[in-house]
Amino acid sequence: QVQLVESGGGLVQAGGSLRLSCAASGRTAGSYSLGWFRRPLGKEREFLAAIGNSSGNAYYADSVKGRFTISRDNAKNTVYLQMNNLKPEDTAVYYCAADRWARISPLIYEYEYWGQGTQVTVSS
Repeated sequence: QVQLVESGGGLVQAGGSLRLSCAASGRTAGSYSLGWFRRPLGKEREFLAAIGNSSGNAYYADSVKGRFTISRDNAKNTVYLQMNNLKPEDTAVYYCAADRWARISPLIYEYEYWGQGTQVTVSS
């Protein structure tokens, strides 16, 4: 079992930055790959970025490539999402998720564990 707790969301003006954190707890949390997703109000959950358990490999959705950066601190069992040049359309609830098979995947169903989410609101 892995527990995930996101933090760092909030209100920011367009063009600003936020860094989201997701703390993973559990005996084997360090072996999981981790991903970030978001769900805008009234829309489906969408993939943003994923990182492998060794932190060397990452994969991004085209929509955020160049603006968002995923990273991981294995000593703290924490994954981060640095978000720059935020736009109003980035407004959503942001979730982190863990895949025990350590795939670096954009597929929602391949993630077994999910956090509760953190709200990000970008004002114009």
